Amino acid sequence: MYKISKTVQLLLLIILGFTLWFPAIADEYYIELLTNIMIIAIFAMSLDLLVGFTGLVSLGHAAFFGIGAYSLAIFFGGMEQFSLLAALPVSLIATALAALIIGWISIRTSGIYFIMITLALSQMVYYYFFESKLYNGDDGLFMTAKPSLNIGSLHLLNLENEITFYYFTFGILVVVFLFLVMILRAPFGQVITGICANESRVKSLGYPTQRYKLVSFVIAGTLAGLAGFLEASHTGFITPSYLSWHESGAILVVVILGGIATFYGPIIGAGTFVLLEDMLPEMTDHWKIIFGGIIIFIVLFLPNGISSLSWKILYKPFQIFKR
Repeated sequence: MYKISKTVQLLLLIILGFTLWFPAIADEYYIELLTNIMIIAIFAMSLDLLVGFTGLVSLGHAAFFGIGAYSLAIFFGGMEQFSLLAALPVSLIATALAALIIGWISIRTSGIYFIMITLALSQMVYYYFFESKLYNGDDGLFMTAKPSLNIGSLHLLNLENEITFYYFTFGILVVVFLFLVMILRAPFGQVITGICANESRVKSLGYPTQRYKLVSFVIAGTLAGLAGFLEASHTGFITPSYLSWHESGAILVVVILGGIATFYGPIIGAGTFVLLEDMLPEMTDHWKIIFGGIIIFIVLFLPNGISSLSWKILYKPFQIFKR
C-alpha cells in the first residue's frame, strides 16, 4: 500500500503553508511563476502515475496536455465570457476520449515499443494541429477571456484575477494529489503497482492487466488534460508546441528530477525545473549547458530524485531529537 512517511508529511505541510502565504509577500511576476510551477506539477504527477506506478514509460504524454488546452480554445476561445462549469468538463471529456483511443492502441505493446508508439501517436496529433489552417497552424490560438463561475449576477470565481487563479490552481493541485494517493491506496492501485513490479504474476492471479493499464492510462491522460486546461486559461495562448515530443521529454525530466513513484517528487521537480529555467538565463547565455549539467549531476548522485535529499535533510534533525 502507498504510504507517505511522517517526515515527508511534515515537508508537504511546510510547502502547503508557504504556498498559501506566498501571495501576501510576492509581486505579480512571482505569483505567476509559482502558478506555472503548480500547473507543471499537476502535469508531472499525471505522468508519474504511468511511469512510476504502472511501469509505462510514455514519450507522448504532452499530447493530452495539448488536447486539454486546444479543447478549451476551440470551443470557448472566441467567447467574451463563458462558464467554468461548461468549459472544464469539455476539456476533460475530450482528453479522456483521446487517452482512451491512444491508450487502447498503445497498451498492446510494452517496453521500448510502448515508448515509440506513444511518441508516434502524439506526433501525429502534434502535426495535425501544426499544419491545420482551421486552428491557425503553428501560429496557435488566442483566447479572449478566462472561465468564470457565476450564479446570476454573483461572481463566485473570477479567474481574470491573478491571485484568484493562483488559489484556484493550488486547490486543484491539492485535490489531484489526494485523488492520486486515494487511487494508490485502493485495490486498483495495488493491482497497477503489482503490474509495474511483475505483470506476468499479476496476470497469473486472474487480473485483466490490459484493462488496468488502460484505465491508468486514461486517468493519467485526463489529468494531463486538466493541466493543459489550466495552462490555456492562465496564458490565453495555445500553440502546437504544447503537444510536441520536446514537451513530453521535458515533463519526464521533471518527474525524474523530483523522484519517480512518489507524487510529491514531481511537485519538487517542477519547482526545481521552472526556477532553473527562470534564473539561469540571467546568469549566462550558455545556461542550457549548465542546466544539462545540473540534471546529469542529480541523476548520477541522487538516483531517487531531489525528494530523497529533502527527506534526509528533515530526517536527521528528528534523529538528533530522538537521541
